[in-house]
Amino acid sequence: MRILILGGTTEARALAGALADRARFTVTLSLAGRTANPLPQPVPVRSGGFGGVDGLAQFLHDEKIDVLVDATHPYAAQISANAACAAAQADVPLIALSRAPWKKADGDQWLEVASVADAVAALGAVPRRVFLALGRKEIEPFATAPEHTYLVRSVDPVDPPLAVPHAIYLTARGPFTEADDRALLERHRIDVVVAKNSGGEASYGKIAAARTLHLPVILLRRPALPEVAAVETVEDVMAWLDHASASAAARGV
Repeated sequence: MRILILGGTTEARALAGALADRARFTVTLSLAGRTANPLPQPVPVRSGGFGGVDGLAQFLHDEKIDVLVDATHPYAAQISANAACAAAQADVPLIALSRAPWKKADGDQWLEVASVADAVAALGAVPRRVFLALGRKEIEPFATAPEHTYLVRSVDPVDPPLAVPHAIYLTARGPFTEADDRALLERHRIDVVVAKNSGGEASYGKIAAARTLHLPVILLRRPALPEVAAVETVEDVMAWLDHASASAAARGV
């Protein structure tokens, strides 16, 4: 069974590792190529885009892919939409690995907003010290609110930097613990955190730290994703693939 994983997440890497030693699976992991120095992967990697729906559908056909796994980030709505359309066009089964969102806990001070622009507006006019826990390509709208001081943490350097007078840049790769992020927020005297509801444990540290420090969090709501077969864990994908493989073998495929 030939499997293409659309990756870029912790779960995608874990799934690739779980499948790497399974003789009946041939796995390729696709990365968007946006990170300069991606982590080593346990299976062959394809880097870069496909050229939209038609390009991905053609790749699925040409490479004789049997199953497409969408293990992209919960906010990669366009990629997920392309995957659903391409899988249907190529008549390839699709399973989405979609981690569960975080649930609000006692002590959380969340303000949920629909967009980055709404997050900028929610900061208000009074100068604040803001931890921007967003992708480096998503922070440009905050240049319209230069009265704030921004702390930006990213895997790769932010280039060009945010067009504001007061910004601090950190390059680091998670996961980050609650203790790590609590120390970071205290050191930089952060007043408010801006983040996505990414789910999972790797980036939850800042949410837990904000709760402990009684800081508000402006949280971007998740985008709408295609209605496809979906599971929440690597183990669930493995069980789904094992069932699909056994069914194919029983049919003599």
